[in-house]
Amino acid sequence: MTRMRLPAALAASLLAVGAAFAQDWPVKPVKMIVPFPPGGGTDTVARPLAAKLSQLLGQQFVIDNRGGAGGTIGAAVAAKSPPDGYTVLLYAVHGAVAQSAFRNRSYDLEKDLVPVTTAAIFPDVIVAANRVPAKTLPELIAFARSNPGKVNCGSAGNGTSRHLSCEMFNLAGGFQATHVPYKGTGPATTALLAGEIDYIFEALGSAASFIRAGSIRAIAVTSPRRSPSFPDIPTAIESGLPGFEVTSWYGLWFPAGTPRNIVDKLRAAVVKAFEDPEMKELWFKLGAEPGGAATEEFRDLVSRDVAKWARVVKEAKVVVE
Repeated sequence: MTRMRLPAALAASLLAVGAAFAQDWPVKPVKMIVPFPPGGGTDTVARPLAAKLSQLLGQQFVIDNRGGAGGTIGAAVAAKSPPDGYTVLLYAVHGAVAQSAFRNRSYDLEKDLVPVTTAAIFPDVIVAANRVPAKTLPELIAFARSNPGKVNCGSAGNGTSRHLSCEMFNLAGGFQATHVPYKGTGPATTALLAGEIDYIFEALGSAASFIRAGSIRAIAVTSPRRSPSFPDIPTAIESGLPGFEVTSWYGLWFPAGTPRNIVDKLRAAVVKAFEDPEMKELWFKLGAEPGGAATEEFRDLVSRDVAKWARVVKEAKVVVE
């Protein structure tokens, strides 16, 4: 009898210790993995959010940029980290694309990582180099059609949502622009500013300062409605591509097995972060909706996009080894 009770008592004791540990979280710095190089759209979201979470939770959220392979290298590092709440992944819609585009992933986004909440939702925008003789979407399509094999579309890397957006645009516009992959949005934007590529798809937030400065030209947003922050930029739908919609979201994940009360505590901190007027104003200037969605709502968003991008991957015949 005693022998049978002892394991149960021990198990209960361990659970109690684990619950208490999770309740006190965080008691040391938290690593926030950003699976792209510095300077891109993910960094635009990660750095101010990490600073605010550090303030709210009393421990530093330290950015760890792990770029490469469309974000899958950093995501794999996060997925294989201990589920103790001290490694969090700030990933983007690219993760939903990678589920079908990357054959050799060493992790599964929906099985090996636990969604926490959204960090930001952006309309995407098609931005062109100033040297490109097109100011509207019909003009850009006409330019691409009249220069077969000479027009190129840059992206944050093979298998990212930006890459798939280029392929969607090819299909919708009836032309074949050449895809030019870079190791993240930062390098792709630098190439666009230098006029090395013709256009890219980008989250409005990371392109906002360059659009305002006139360094690049905004052609159209790919959201269903115009952005309140940039009301003069038309949508792709109203510009002649019905149904053409691409939205970028950024979100937070923990490794699978992370205690639910840690997940809930981080989500609550994100909600609190966006109650700050300065954070709200910053996100508005970036053209973004604040994060903080319910965990289950975020999980459903990810699942829908995994299915959506799988269809695009199949239609465009995109495979990344």
